[in-house]
Amino acid sequence: MNLLKTIPNYKVWIAGLSLLASLVGCNSKTETSQTQEEKPAAADSTKPAESQKKTILFFGNSLTAGYGLDPAEAFPALVGEKAKAAGYDYQVINAGVSGETTAGGKSRISWVLRKPVDVFVLELGANDGLRGIPLADSRKNLQAIIDTVRLKSPQAQIVIAGMRIPPNLGPDYGEQFYRIFTEISAKNKAALIPFLLENVGGIRKLNQSDGIHPTAEGHKIVAENVWKVLEPVLQKQSL
Repeated sequence: MNLLKTIPNYKVWIAGLSLLASLVGCNSKTETSQTQEEKPAAADSTKPAESQKKTILFFGNSLTAGYGLDPAEAFPALVGEKAKAAGYDYQVINAGVSGETTAGGKSRISWVLRKPVDVFVLELGANDGLRGIPLADSRKNLQAIIDTVRLKSPQAQIVIAGMRIPPNLGPDYGEQFYRIFTEISAKNKAALIPFLLENVGGIRKLNQSDGIHPTAEGHKIVAENVWKVLEPVLQKQSL
């Protein structure tokens, strides 16, 4: 079964991702510079306020950061609102950085986790897939991030956001890429969001002009996808 074909209008989504992949290849120096400039701002946002609240940390790329939107419109903030409405007193930290790869995440995770967290949502890998990074490297980096979380916040519940990519590098690569998330979540007994962009990826009206970054409305659906998996985790922690 080709998992990509479960995405509505996946050809539109593929076209957008393919365009982004070509831009990544042509402008790698520019993107690196931009990412370096963005990191301090993202890192500053990870400083928890002094409180007794439990903490949910979203660690990811431009999808988590809310590329093109106000941070309040990005899915981490929307999930925080859902948690509050449901009676869960958590501080939400958005540690998303546009252009981030699993290698980049591995490099900054120790700095981000200067203080322990209670829930860690890992959303990385899409940029690896767009660049054709060897799957073994992506898997190793994701596992290293999880290992660091276990070391620095042993009590934290981990949630992994699954991602799918277009078959530009062949259907086998795409299928094996998707399986990384299911296998790592099982290995680490982590909760899994099967596909972060379910009911959003490939739907033109729910994505910005680049065809890959969700609009504010798209982020509302992404927040629902996350909340379905995250709410049981918060329920478990409240027992």
